[in-house]
Amino acid sequence: MNVRQDARQPAEVYDAQFVPALFAHWGPVVCAEAGVQKGDRVLDVACGTGALTLAAAKIAGPPGSVVGLDANPEMLAVARRKPAQIDWQEGTAEALPFSDNSFDAVVSQFGFMFFEDKPKALFEMMRVLKPNGRLAVAVCDSVENSPGYGAFALLLDRLFGKEVGDAFRAPFNLGDAGHLREICREADLAEAQVVRRNGKVRFKSIDALVSTERACVWTLGGALSDEQFERLLEESETVLKPFTVGGGMVEFDMPSLIVKARKP
Repeated sequence: MNVRQDARQPAEVYDAQFVPALFAHWGPVVCAEAGVQKGDRVLDVACGTGALTLAAAKIAGPPGSVVGLDANPEMLAVARRKPAQIDWQEGTAEALPFSDNSFDAVVSQFGFMFFEDKPKALFEMMRVLKPNGRLAVAVCDSVENSPGYGAFALLLDRLFGKEVGDAFRAPFNLGDAGHLREICREADLAEAQVVRRNGKVRFKSIDALVSTERACVWTLGGALSDEQFERLLEESETVLKPFTVGGGMVEFDMPSLIVKARKP
């Protein structure tokens, strides 16, 4: 078997593979939960390469304005190639470089799981909201509620041990509504809601899914040798086969939990 490893930079792999397979379709969903509308000034925190930011810019339109903020300069470099009027800025969620009462809506998708101080990040997002401004922060639901990824995590456990399986599970570590509500209480957001919304994972093939996960520096990147990757790919053909649809595409549910709040 010919073992392939993606030579592109992690941010480029993320934009080319993960965004269309997992994240792009969530942009309109998260914007809807935050009530983003034409003319709004919107901040996307942990914007990555801009999947949610672009959705917000499309809704806010020329009367509005959108800022995409991320701590990773490589992600921002890819984002800045996008043909959109967006203000891309480098910074962290725990110390937002904006004045109080600056935005009509603050949104974030699938970055909150990795923040160092999650209550502080929520506090900062609320600080920069205008009175009556809206917040929506999406995280991955538990891996057990995403059947294809749940099966893949168990396969990693079996082949390489729980440490590798848990590295893959890292993005799903906030998939518990009770835990999210506790974080909200620590951030003085006792009135925040947590809602569950369903989405889909779609990769063009099992090979594409496994190869993309191997290239992800936030989970399996660097964790597997070529020989281990070959074994994983072979075993995945069996384990992930129940999730294939016409033409070999892999498709399964990947729900999210979304924290929603409004500033008094």
